[in-house]
Amino acid sequence: MKFLAIIQARCGSSRLPSKVLKDLCGETALERVIHRVQKSKYVDEVMVATTINKEDIPIVNLVSGMGIRVFAGNALDVLDRYYQAAKLIQPEYVIRITADCPVFDAKLLDDAIEKLKPETEYMAALSETLADGLDLEIVRFEVLKKAWKEAQLASEREHVTMYIKNHKDMFKIQDYESPIGNLHEERWTIDEPEDYEFIKNIYKHFEQEGKKEFDSKDILGYLNTNPQVREINRGFIRNEGLQISLRNDKIVKRPTEE
Repeated sequence: MKFLAIIQARCGSSRLPSKVLKDLCGETALERVIHRVQKSKYVDEVMVATTINKEDIPIVNLVSGMGIRVFAGNALDVLDRYYQAAKLIQPEYVIRITADCPVFDAKLLDDAIEKLKPETEYMAALSETLADGLDLEIVRFEVLKKAWKEAQLASEREHVTMYIKNHKDMFKIQDYESPIGNLHEERWTIDEPEDYEFIKNIYKHFEQEGKKEFDSKDILGYLNTNPQVREINRGFIRNEGLQISLRNDKIVKRPTEE
């Protein structure tokens, strides 16, 4: 297998509990992400990686009921969860996607894959020209394995690719820039109650328009003609969770066996 997309999902969000199970016009946010990733021309399989926590059993039931492979792993060591999930298949590349991105754009993912250089070991929108909520990362399985073996900071275990970003000199890294303009100021993720209201507004709009298939360009067009919608969730800090992790960073015990 060449491209395995793993969507990380859990119910234990402190700011918006069970956000991945929130309803968006008849489907949960997680279902929306899965279906949008499945539209990729290049992804061979979509898998969901959740935790062994009891609160995440609804995710296991939902995903398995869809006929999608689901892996339940370490709740705190997300890097271990990703690696153990990917190890079941050992694809050439692992694509990391998060379940709080219900307007994920498979067209952008396919564009990134088409631009992926043969020598690249890790590709991401490092220049942050994608909207918060369109994030995608492509990493070679062997590099994910190396990170799993060597990462020892808590932030590197919680944030799957942080070890790679912290050791850029060790890897062949490629930046992915948005092909539809700099969307850095756009917030299209679900992390706060206001984000949920914003995303619901988008889905309701296109539902009313009878347009079930919509992409980033469509969303931009809607927001540009309805600027008041952007105000619903304006003002939140991008990557706030990462900043909290970095402030509280420490050395942690690494896994010793696969």
